[in-house]
Amino acid sequence: MRIGLAQINTIVGDIAGNSRRIAEAYRTLVAQGAELVLFPELAVCGYPPRDLMFKKRFISDVARATRDLAAQIGAVPALIGYTEPNTTGAGRAAFNAAAFCHEGKILVSARKCLLPTYDVFDDDRYFEPAQEPTIVEFGGRRIGITICEDIWTHEIVQTRRFYDSDPVKTLSTRKLDVMLNLSASPWHSTKENVRITLVTDAARTCGCPVAYCNSVGGNDELIFDGRTMVSDAQGRLIGGLAAFREELRVIDTAGEPVISPTFAQDEMRDLFDALVLGVRDYAQKTGFKKALLGLSGGIDSALTAVIAAEALGPQNVIGVSLPSVISSQHSRDDAAILARNLGIEYHTISIADAVAAAESSLAPIFAGRPRDIAEENIQARARGLLLMAISNKFGALLLTTGNKSELAVGYCTLYGDMCGGLAVISDVFKMQVYALSRWINSDLASRAGREKEIIPRSSIEKAPSAELRPNQTDQDSLPPYEVLDAILKGYVEEGHSRADLVAAGFNQAVVDDVVRKVDLNEYKRKQAAPGLKITPLAFGVGRRIPIVQKYVS
Repeated sequence: MRIGLAQINTIVGDIAGNSRRIAEAYRTLVAQGAELVLFPELAVCGYPPRDLMFKKRFISDVARATRDLAAQIGAVPALIGYTEPNTTGAGRAAFNAAAFCHEGKILVSARKCLLPTYDVFDDDRYFEPAQEPTIVEFGGRRIGITICEDIWTHEIVQTRRFYDSDPVKTLSTRKLDVMLNLSASPWHSTKENVRITLVTDAARTCGCPVAYCNSVGGNDELIFDGRTMVSDAQGRLIGGLAAFREELRVIDTAGEPVISPTFAQDEMRDLFDALVLGVRDYAQKTGFKKALLGLSGGIDSALTAVIAAEALGPQNVIGVSLPSVISSQHSRDDAAILARNLGIEYHTISIADAVAAAESSLAPIFAGRPRDIAEENIQARARGLLLMAISNKFGALLLTTGNKSELAVGYCTLYGDMCGGLAVISDVFKMQVYALSRWINSDLASRAGREKEIIPRSSIEKAPSAELRPNQTDQDSLPPYEVLDAILKGYVEEGHSRADLVAAGFNQAVVDDVVRKVDLNEYKRKQAAPGLKITPLAFGVGRRIPIVQKYVS
């Protein structure tokens, strides 16, 4: 069977725009010889629609648009993800469904069985589940239809414990000719390998080819990597579409393998491509044409600047150095060199006068008290004030540059360096920042034909410092980042207790200090800019820790 795979980038709520994209993709794939065209989950409305589902006309508007799309479908059927109104009078107001369209009509509406309610997913809040997967008989073939989570019952995923039914097992008893899966599966590092196992094992279990069509693009914090794929009945991968970009491709389930060069790529390339796509789509889908960030001369702002320049073009990125009287000359030089290497617009604005004015105003009320973090934070807040003013004046999206390690322990200033519209690397641990920066200076630079490094070597090699006071370094307040990151991964992402971490070999006092800082700074993270999710558990919509709580792990 020649299956047309429409790996498209949709915008949540842009029903008209998404419909045009769907219709264009359908015509293109039919012209390429597709016998059936498959689209991602909820392609008509975009995924995830979240509480747009509670708007009075949203579900019906999506259904109407889907009927209009069906009217444009000819002899080649299309399977299109949409929200189907629940007219039974019981349960949630809609089904997460796939419209099987043919000759101007929706012949069948196949409904999602398994509704995830973990991590970033909250399908059960909005949708009514189907009791079993749908089978469509068309053109002499029996076609099984599943939607995303319906194939996530494999023994390698913990989420299988959440469900009493197994749609893949159910379909394995129905003698299918092909199984289709519409998906909107957000990316995080290494997830692509899990998906390959799910798809290929589903093919072996059902004894038929399986075609999986995934969304691509960034929607708020979530990044969808595409990597649509097809497995033959023996569980061999015979189709693999590009990572992190749109692609329309016809795959013959009886033909030779067609695998995009980017379907499988190294970890650093994946991470970089994900962050670039996340920035590009967040800016473009919210209407920003330019991005702005403060350049400190450090590695975090350097990495963020490289990502922004790649995402939006260097001509659309503004870098601003905001030195204080404490700022070192090498930091100022590194910021200027980076801006020159990237070819971005660059400005220097001293904050010395602003800091002095703030300290002068506060002097009477601060009289008799020693200098401490209050004065140190004035620097960051002066920078935030000026960057937000530039953002307002020029309509540029302000990018924050803090990493996950800093955000976890509160090593950041509320209303200072946390000011901004998008936290680009807030899910990237500090050691990953180093690794990605080195990759940029080697692989990315060589592929771009650059003879020298992009990020100044001193930004990578010097001791990390927020330059809060003369000769200050991050390790004055924090353990070495390789230790900190390992503790944070265990405590934040894997849910280990203090006792677990100490048993794993970490120093008790260090563990206690790190955990205390993580717990105390939940209030800061709740006020942070949305961040791009690239790990299994990011600070954001998938992590719901109370601010006011006293549990000691």
